[in-house]
Parts: sequence; structure tokens; C-alpha cells
Amino acid sequence: MQRKVYAPGVAALLAALLAGCTGSSGDGAGSADSKPGDAGSAAAPAEPGRYRTLPEPCGEVEPGTLDAMLPGIEELRDGEQREKAYEGTPTVTYDTDRRVGCRWKISSSDASHHLFVDFERVVSYDGTVSDDDRAAEVYATKLREADLPAPAASDSGSPDADEDAGTDADKNAGKNADKDTDKSADEKGDKAQGGKRGPSGPGDDPADDAAATTEPATPPAGLEPRSLDDLGDEAFLDDALTTAASATRHRTVTVVFRTSNVIVTIEYDEQPGRRTDVPDSKEMQDKALELADGLAGEFDE
Repeated sequence: MQRKVYAPGVAALLAALLAGCTGSSGDGAGSADSKPGDAGSAAAPAEPGRYRTLPEPCGEVEPGTLDAMLPGIEELRDGEQREKAYEGTPTVTYDTDRRVGCRWKISSSDASHHLFVDFERVVSYDGTVSDDDRAAEVYATKLREADLPAPAASDSGSPDADEDAGTDADKNAGKNADKDTDKSADEKGDKAQGGKRGPSGPGDDPADDAAATTEPATPPAGLEPRSLDDLGDEAFLDDALTTAASATRHRTVTVVFRTSNVIVTIEYDEQPGRRTDVPDSKEMQDKALELADGLAGEFDE
């Protein structure tokens, strides 16, 4: 009988202890539950970029485009040499998912042409910054380095653009310091578009050599370096012409555009065989822009 009386007492004691533990666990669980809630209220990780890989650039330029941009490539007599010229030369890279490029070059007695295409996939290692935003920062750096002319006052839609106008103008004044201010604008325009005209070679006519030294560093109005509104998410074009009196008129047209987290760079270069010849800005820009449009379309697919 005593065992029967004692057992309920033990049971009651155990029940009380269990109740205390349960209450304590409940309090602890409440504290633990607050942690996931805090994590859920934190900002979500930045979005990854649209592109996870890159295409092979040597295969992205159509043979017809190479025919137009590299005069003489289709006329190479050696079949093996012609095939290699069309294939291009891949640039050295250690991660083809991050950066790839390809180069083509054709030389002749009239001129040498060089084409370079580069794809860069930008990845942000900051969880609070998206790949696209980081790519926009990289693009902005390239734009600053290109040192484009300041936009006209009517085109500057923000106070920042107005503040930067003076600085950009000062920089471009240095780039254009070698222009011949004694020549009329029409005369300069004729020279800028007048490459491959004279039958005589360098040194045959002093007037030709003098004309070469007065060649303007910037293209005619409407063809100057500028931002582009209808290519990728953002884009710009640069056009540079060497002006050293001892060298040929060497022109490089560069187009850079960003689409999501990929930045595409095209460099198109022409160097005439004669010092008095001047590569045509409009022709070179048209070809570079046509290639850029085609590449942008490939990324959009």
C-alpha cells in the first residue's frame, strides 16, 4: 500500500519538473524563432548577370564582314594562308568564361588593316552589387579613359554632365592642339576625307608632306567620338588619327558597348602605305558599327 501511495507522489514531482523544462524550452524556442525572422527581413542578394558564358569571338564575325573590313583577304592566293586569315588569332586568356578575344590582320602595298574583337564577362564578388551594376562601373571607366568630347549644353540632361563639360573640354583641347588653325573648316574636311587620292609617293611633293602635318586629329562634324543611343544597354564610339609628320595617317575606330554583364570592344585600324593618304572616317565607322550591331544581335538571341 505504501508503494501505491509513494508512486503518485513521484509522478507528480516528475510532472512538475517536466512542466518547468517545457516552459524553459518554449522561451528558448521563441528566441530561436526570432533569428530566421531577422534573416528574412535582410536585403536579398544582388541578381546575377544574364550571361554565364561567352561565345567564341573568332567564330562570331562572318566571312562577308571580314571581306569588307579587311580588303585583300579574299584575294590571298595561298589557300592555307587565306583560311588562317579568315579564322583569326585567339588572344591568350586563362578563363574563357570571363574574357576572350580574336585578332585579324591583312597587309598589302596599299594599306594594312587590323581588326580586334574582345568579349569581357563581368562578375561582381560583392553580394550587394549585381553583375550588371559592376559591369556598368567597368564600362564607365572605359568611357572616361576614351576622353570623349563633352556633349553640347542642350544635350546634357543632368547637372553632372554640365559640371564635367569644362573638364572634358580642357582635355580635348589638348588632343586637338595640333590642328592647323590657319586652314578653313572646308579645307580640313576635304583632307580628312581625301585619303588615297594623290598619285605621288611621300617626298615627291613638299606640299603633300605639308598637308599631312596639318591633318586634323578629329573627324569631321557628325563623325566625332560620341556616345551611342541605339547599341546595347550603353555604348560609345572613338575615332583617333595619328598626326606625327614622320608617320602615315594611322586611324583607329573603337566601338565599346555593354549588354547586361558583358562588355564588347571592337577596334578597327587602317594604316595606308603612303604618308599622304588618310583613312576615311565615315567608311571605317560604318563598318565598325555594322559589326557591333551584328554582335549585339547575337547576344540578344
